[in-house]
Amino acid sequence: MQWTDYISPLMQGAWVTVQLTVFSTILGAVLAFVFGIGKLSSNWAFRAISVAYIEVFRGTSLLVQLFWLYFALPLAGTAMGIDLRLPPVLAGVLALGLNIGAYGAEVVRGAIAAVHQDQHEAARALNFSARQTLWGIVIPQAIPEMMPSFGNLAVQNLKDTALVSLISLGDLTFRAEQIRNFTQDSTTIYSMLLVMYFGMALVLTAIMRGLERYATRWRTARS
Repeated sequence: MQWTDYISPLMQGAWVTVQLTVFSTILGAVLAFVFGIGKLSSNWAFRAISVAYIEVFRGTSLLVQLFWLYFALPLAGTAMGIDLRLPPVLAGVLALGLNIGAYGAEVVRGAIAAVHQDQHEAARALNFSARQTLWGIVIPQAIPEMMPSFGNLAVQNLKDTALVSLISLGDLTFRAEQIRNFTQDSTTIYSMLLVMYFGMALVLTAIMRGLERYATRWRTARS
């Protein structure tokens, strides 16, 4: 086989990797905001749930989380008489999203906490409620501060998608390993794999930087 013959199956795997990255990053961003704000909540139950989520998913291995969702959860469901089997794509998206969401929640919490106290005092002087202060004043100022860290997390999430190959999901790494096992052409396959992941990371970085510039302009326009 020529190296050009590897391109088609690798591109099929790359498309799976892109989908995993997009869906899990969106899920992670939603979870980051929910639990990042929850960690600062005055509601003790919401705060406790948020802290538990963040600590559990930051304190355990992503690989173990993936295996638990794909292999252990169905067994637990069977013991309870419930079918909890997850398709490989769903298990991968959930594991990646839950993991990145826990790290993102700390980014959200830190950015919100960094907003100057004068902003809160001005909101109280204008008789804003706590919710109005959060969504109308604090969040718009905090989002641009979150974006560089979110960009790093998104790229890390892209690289972490390689783990889903261990549950036989046909992502880029899985396809590359299939071809390598068939051809034993390790040097060419892994070199192409490096280049493809690097290219996707560059594109993702450019997208995140564009979002960062947009968020900065949006904050300036609201000021």
